[in-house]
Amino acid sequence: MSGEAQGGSNIGPLDIGRVMAALPHRFPMLLVDRVEELILDQSIVAVKAVTINESFFQGHFPGRPIMPGVLTVEALAQAAGVLAVESLGLAGSGKLVYFMAIDNVKFRKPVEPGVLLKLHVEFVQKRSRVCKFAGRALIDGELAAECEFTAMIADPPSA
Repeated sequence: MSGEAQGGSNIGPLDIGRVMAALPHRFPMLLVDRVEELILDQSIVAVKAVTINESFFQGHFPGRPIMPGVLTVEALAQAAGVLAVESLGLAGSGKLVYFMAIDNVKFRKPVEPGVLLKLHVEFVQKRSRVCKFAGRALIDGELAAECEFTAMIADPPSA
């Protein structure tokens, strides 16, 4: 069933410029390269191109580079941030999306250089300030990681 049939509007794909308009993250912490599909109020499919040039591969692990699991979860959270900002009409507002909880995290397959990590995230619950999400990271259709998480939308801390 398409997003339109379920009541959401599909606004993907989004290029890196639109991703950067939705998220405050920048190199080296920006972990979403592209959005393939975004159905407002429902779900997002985004992509992280994992390359050997990532700085974390220098030490995780020499001779056997593996993307740290916490960064896979962060990539899912950033995809959720794009989904929330776009769905709530907050692009350009300066609002930030902060982790509140991460639950039921499972890592199933190592994320190595050279893969396209597909980030599938959907709303479980959406309110104006607190949202719950379910996320799955896939490599060639195989589950690499999954988790549930809660985030709060708020103003950035004052200087």
